[in-house]
Amino acid sequence: MFQKTKLLFLCTGNSCRSQMAEGFAKALRPHDLSAHSAGLETHGLNPYAVRVMAEAGVDISSQHSKLLAEVLDIPFDLVVTVCDHAHETCPVFPSHTRVLHHSFPDPPQLAQGAKTEEEILDAFRQVRDQIRAFVLELKP
Repeated sequence: MFQKTKLLFLCTGNSCRSQMAEGFAKALRPHDLSAHSAGLETHGLNPYAVRVMAEAGVDISSQHSKLLAEVLDIPFDLVVTVCDHAHETCPVFPSHTRVLHHSFPDPPQLAQGAKTEEEILDAFRQVRDQIRAFVLELKP
């Protein structure tokens, strides 16, 4: 019987990048991935992330920011760290768990200095599109 790959996207605050990755994995790869996201801290779900994902046809508004401890009972097959801080401080997972690192730019940091809301959204869209491509190409 086919088993979906249990996948965790791990970030520092579980507010943008890991949330977008979870949303894309659930929307684009529901047949082979069982996706979750968590953070080393919780910063709340970023409303700009929700908006740009909705533009892409993916609703993440019901997701919430979770601490890693909240999902540690799941026997993950693959953990993807999506920011350098999470990668550098990633806890040790069981030996059967593969850990992969792919750093994406931090959307709020990219948006620093933006003069309009549209410029802020453009920063989030840029990262969203990178994450979509990554999720589509991911080999579990």
